Amino acid sequence: MTAPQGPLTATGEGVGLPVPPIPPAVPPAGRWYQFPSAAGVVGRTAYLALLTFLTAIFIYPFLWAVSASLKPREEVFDNRLIPKHWHPSNYLDIFRGIPDIATGVPFGRWFFNSIYIGILAALTVTISSAIVAFAFAYFRFPLRNFFFGCVLATMMLPGAVTMIPVYLIWNKLHLTGTQYPLWASNLFASAFYVFLLRQFFLGIPRELFEAARMDGDNYWTMFWRIAMPLAKPALIVTAVFEFKSSWTDLIKPLIYLRDDNQFTIPRGLYNLLGVLGPSAGGHGDYQIVIAGTVLATLPMIVIFFLGQRYFIEGIATQGRKG
Repeated sequence: MTAPQGPLTATGEGVGLPVPPIPPAVPPAGRWYQFPSAAGVVGRTAYLALLTFLTAIFIYPFLWAVSASLKPREEVFDNRLIPKHWHPSNYLDIFRGIPDIATGVPFGRWFFNSIYIGILAALTVTISSAIVAFAFAYFRFPLRNFFFGCVLATMMLPGAVTMIPVYLIWNKLHLTGTQYPLWASNLFASAFYVFLLRQFFLGIPRELFEAARMDGDNYWTMFWRIAMPLAKPALIVTAVFEFKSSWTDLIKPLIYLRDDNQFTIPRGLYNLLGVLGPSAGGHGDYQIVIAGTVLATLPMIVIFFLGQRYFIEGIATQGRKG
């Protein structure tokens, strides 16, 4: 008689260690924002109430600005979200210029200046930072980490420390009083964006570049045809961040711009605030300045909604690499 067969083993021949049983399937855990059953409706209601409260805190200043921009001068600071008397012509005044003010510059000119300066600043810093970041990510050379640390160390310097030396450089080049200092310095990359883009480039498999080298690609074509398309989320985030930084910057225009026709939106609104203020002989037409502020905020809202999926995609990419 033959011996009874034992349980299945790892070798399938009746000898060796037995195959461990398959563990039962565990249902996936719920999302972090799902309340346990014991909390029920009360917990979910409290959660939604907290979100509503925080949302109201963040959105109230913008709603107040929109409301104040539609009010006459006498009611700007009455804290009513619904104006008692509507005055939408404030938006027309900010475009056609302020009556009886010789130094008033049309808002459209400031808007155009901010757009093209922001675009130039975003393009130059994105491309230059991507080149530097690719070099630190791909090439292997002595003291690479030391030099990268030196680049990151420049982020520790406050802007006030470099403000005067940078101004002296532009003044030596006879470019003060022009718009070049507002964007041309981005041709030399930014330490923060170099760090951001380098992390994405490090996540690209090196085998792709080695295969491209075997196909005859040089370093520039590898950067342009492989690294840049794969790092598109990081590049878009860099461009959006820099465009926002340029759009809201007031310090550089205050330092370098002299002519009213060269003003950006922040510089123009600052000048308009001084002209309309009672200290300068104005009548306190702050509703016009607020209307310009609302118009200056709308492009940033649109750009954020257009680019938010790239923010999420970039975060997801970093999470998968971890």
